[in-house]
This record gives sequence, structure tokens and C-alpha cells, in this order.
Amino acid sequence: MRKSGIKLAVAGFAALSLVVAACGGSSSSTSDTTAACETTTPVSLQLQWVTQAQFAGYFAAVDQGFYAAQCLDVTIVEGGVDIVPQQQLADGAVDFALSWVPKALASREAGANIVNIAQIYQRSGTLQVSFKDKNITTSADFAGKKIGNWGFGNEFEIFAALTKAGIDPATGVELVQQQFDMSGLLAGDIDAAEAMTYNEYAQVLETMNPATNALYTAEDLNVVSYETEGVGMLQDAIWANGDKLASDAAYKDTAVKFVAASIQGWAFCRDNAEACRDIVVAKGSTLGASHQLWQMNEVSKLIWPAPMGAGMIDSAAWDRTVTLAQGTKNLEGSTVLTAAPTEGAYTNDIVTAAYAILDGLGVDYKGEAFAPLTVTLNEGGN
Repeated sequence: MRKSGIKLAVAGFAALSLVVAACGGSSSSTSDTTAACETTTPVSLQLQWVTQAQFAGYFAAVDQGFYAAQCLDVTIVEGGVDIVPQQQLADGAVDFALSWVPKALASREAGANIVNIAQIYQRSGTLQVSFKDKNITTSADFAGKKIGNWGFGNEFEIFAALTKAGIDPATGVELVQQQFDMSGLLAGDIDAAEAMTYNEYAQVLETMNPATNALYTAEDLNVVSYETEGVGMLQDAIWANGDKLASDAAYKDTAVKFVAASIQGWAFCRDNAEACRDIVVAKGSTLGASHQLWQMNEVSKLIWPAPMGAGMIDSAAWDRTVTLAQGTKNLEGSTVLTAAPTEGAYTNDIVTAAYAILDGLGVDYKGEAFAPLTVTLNEGGN
């Protein structure tokens, strides 16, 4: 793919004239592409967590030269327990950040001028996982049980489910601080553990069942999906600096190109799951190859199909997230948000402009024909 000197006028972006690929070059040759750019813009992206297939689209966009084709030199910054991505963005430490919507909106309410410019995950991947003998099949069954959660804002859907079920989180359940793994569940210390479809759930399925000397199976478990329960909140989105979007035309131009190349990376991973697994493993993931292929497959289910286009923010899903965040109380009786977000908390202008670039490249950003793989997990995820 070579695009050179093509200018696109995008509706709603009269002030922003885009050179689709001022730098030419192929999607697989970063060095040639970079050499053809008049200038290359350095960009930093803050992840929410460590290297894994949850972020495969961004790693693929680097590896396949999609960012370089937009004259961007992207550095991906790993996250960790003590890193708040949206705060890193607000503080000016990075150019863009990934964050779950309710967490980011809480930071925005506290004064961080950040804007959701691309809603990559269209569905929630949060689960509560238990063994069959606990008889937990819906959130109403949480009553009187030990319910694990990670904290750090990852517990909002649990509180929303408890609220919907009429269970007081302070008295109706025993909330247990959970590690970012499934050791508490496997040891019997937690009745139902928080898990992501693409990560911790698989950790159970790649563990040996001492009663059978074989791996645990889905038939050994009950799974409560917060998406199915109607309390799923929007998760991984790309956030930008609101002040810069409003005042810096070059930053806005960079945001459009960054979103376009990122979606191109996710489309590549949708169509090349094993290649993206290999990219993530090569980048230093601590989890094994079968686990990463599972993760890649499950993450794709949260993105594709995207009837309005990957990255487009669905106002109905946004409103549901906001309503839940305003109405869900924690142990202290406080809600995630005290009021609706102020105007400008999200925009579809950036992703709409990005689609013009992707149309020019022939990239399918809706994925209507997506079909997930059947992945076999190995012990330990290897």
C-alpha cells in the first residue's frame, strides 16, 4: 500500500486538512516509510497493563509499519498497578492513553481534561467466575458469598450488579481484595473471582484439576457475564488531551492518524490472530503462546463485528455506562460519578476522520464477516 500526497477533506473537519499518507512506503517496511516522511512525529501511548494481547492492535501497528506509514514514531508505554493511564495523559507524560470509560470519567470529573476519541472495545469482557458447587449463576446469587475484586476502578461493574440485584455491598456480600490472578479462586478463598474473558478466565482453564489430573473445563465453572447482566460498562478506549485537541491543530492531525493506524492494527489482528499472538509474545509477554492466542481471539470478540465501525462511540452504550456510573454506590455510599460528564467528554470527529484514511487504504473497519477461532489452551498457557 502506497499513498503519497493525497489530501482528504473530511466532513465536520473543515479546519483539518489531512494528508492521507504524506510519507508513502509499505505497511511492512518501517524504515523505508520513515525515510519518505518529511517529518516524523513522536507519539507515546500509555497502556493500562503489561504487554499482552489485550493491546495487540497497537503492537501490530508498530510491527507492521502502520504508524510509520502515517509518519508517526510510536512508543508504547507499559502500565502497572501503580500507574493510572488517564492521569499520565492529563499530566502530560504521554500523548494518548488507554482506559476504561468509567475510570477515565471519574478522573475527568476530578479535573482531568481528557477526551474519548475512539471506543475500541464495543463490549464489556468482565466476568465473575465460580466453581459449579457454589451455585452462582447470576449476580443475585452473590448474596452471602465471598466475591473477589481487583479494586483500582475495576470493581464498578460488580457494584452495579449488586445494586441491580438489590444487594447491599456493605452487608449483603463479603467483598474480598483479589490478586490479579485466579489463585484465590483455585485455593477456595473466594467463591466467585473477577476475571476478564481474555485473561483470568483462561488461567483457570489452563490449570490442572487435581481431582481429574486434567485441565479444568468450562463445564467445571459457572460464569456471570456483566454484559449479559445488563451492567457492562465501556472499557478500553483511546483518550486524548482535551486542551490540545481544542487548541493544537497538529495534535488533532496526529490524533486522527494515530487512531487510523491503531484501527488498522486491530483489523490486522482480527484477520491474523496467530501473527498477532507471535508479535505480543516476541514483545515480552510473560504469558504463554496458547494463552495469548486465546486472549487475541477473545479481545477480537469485544471489538468485532463493529456495525458502526471500530472506534465509533455508540451514544446508547455511552449513556448506559454514564447512568450506571452515576447510580452505582460503593461501600461508602459514594457513586463513581456525581453528575453527568460535562460536554466534550467524547467525540466521534476524530474516528470519523480516521475512517477517511482507512477507506483510502481499503481497510475493513467494521469486520462484519468476523468469525472467532476455536483455541486449545495448554497447561500454564504455554
